[in-house]
Amino acid sequence: MTKAEIVEQIYEQVGFSKKESADLVEKVFETIKETLARGEKVKISGFGNFVVRGKNARKGRNPQTGQEILLEARRVLTFKPSLVLKTMLNDQGTGTHKAEEKRAS
Repeated sequence: MTKAEIVEQIYEQVGFSKKESADLVEKVFETIKETLARGEKVKISGFGNFVVRGKNARKGRNPQTGQEILLEARRVLTFKPSLVLKTMLNDQGTGTHKAEEKRAS
């Protein structure tokens, strides 16, 4: 799904104009990017967590030449899906979500 498709879904389902929908999507993504750039975690309930982790410098090897190289320290973005999302993905299309069933009980 592309950003344009997300905008289209908001336009169709929420009733905002296309410009309002595009502005909303842009602002949400910009907020997420700024938060991650500061090194903060982004938690979206029912979806998952985005976390910036630091990786230390380490020795690596050029696969073509076999020459040893130093890989610099860097930050990487990781995503951990929520239990609700994992359950939905593994639900195999039965139409029920075990996490939602547990909450209803």
